[in-house]
Amino acid sequence: MGDQIARAEEFEKKAEKKLGGWGIFSSKHEDAADLFDKAANAYKLGKSWDQAGAVYVKLAHCYLKLDSKHEAANAYADAAHCYKKTNIKESISCLQQSVNLFLDIGRLNMSARYYKEIAELYEQEENLEQAIVYYEKAADLFQSEEVSTAANQCRQKTAEFSARLEQYQKAIEIYEDIGRQSLNNNLLKYGVKGHLLNAGICQLCKGDVVAINNALERYQDLDPTFSGTREYRLLADLAAALDEEDAEKFTGAIKEFDSMTRLDAWKTTLLLRVKEALKAKELEEDDLT
Repeated sequence: MGDQIARAEEFEKKAEKKLGGWGIFSSKHEDAADLFDKAANAYKLGKSWDQAGAVYVKLAHCYLKLDSKHEAANAYADAAHCYKKTNIKESISCLQQSVNLFLDIGRLNMSARYYKEIAELYEQEENLEQAIVYYEKAADLFQSEEVSTAANQCRQKTAEFSARLEQYQKAIEIYEDIGRQSLNNNLLKYGVKGHLLNAGICQLCKGDVVAINNALERYQDLDPTFSGTREYRLLADLAAALDEEDAEKFTGAIKEFDSMTRLDAWKTTLLLRVKEALKAKELEEDDLT
């Protein structure tokens, strides 16, 4: 490992010397780029990730001097993947540089891919607001390239985090729209009830019983098979429990569904919010009587 780092340092010194010396502009930048590339690879083999990242940035600068935007964008992405192991902030910055260059040369698919990667890094850092921003950017670009599956994966992440941040209406609109789109696709039809369940849970979080019942009617119009599903039954039972302000009935409906189809952590968290609000309401009314 130490040998690799020594080799890397040697390559890096030679590259810097090339840039500082006399010579034809394009030739010296090409030679330096070749040496920086070798240095970065050697740093990677030596697991010196920060140094590898920094050298990839130098490589990107060389390519920009040569007006090779595609190669520069790839070098920034390589830098980001090295920094990802040690410095998330720097990794995001390099990915953003990469995206800007790919956008400049019309490589929208690559830009979308790296926007998604930025979103995932923010998600890893639990910065949900920024994760939403970049998942939305990625979804827009994937959609413009007609990569609908990737676009909808990003939109689902946006909806999931929006609900966690109590932006329920935004989440509802996304889930309903994905559900609507999925109906027209034989491969995605089976997932419609899941999207409508997610939208319905967000409706419950808003606490408006009339709006929930209206939504359930809308979902039946959208997909006539929905009313025969366990997902529909769960939402209808929860809406009834909410209307009757019956926390016990609410819990019973969740337990019954969960015994056959395990609820994931996101659904459990949101349903717990509704239950807590319901219990608080019950206590409030007990205090009044």
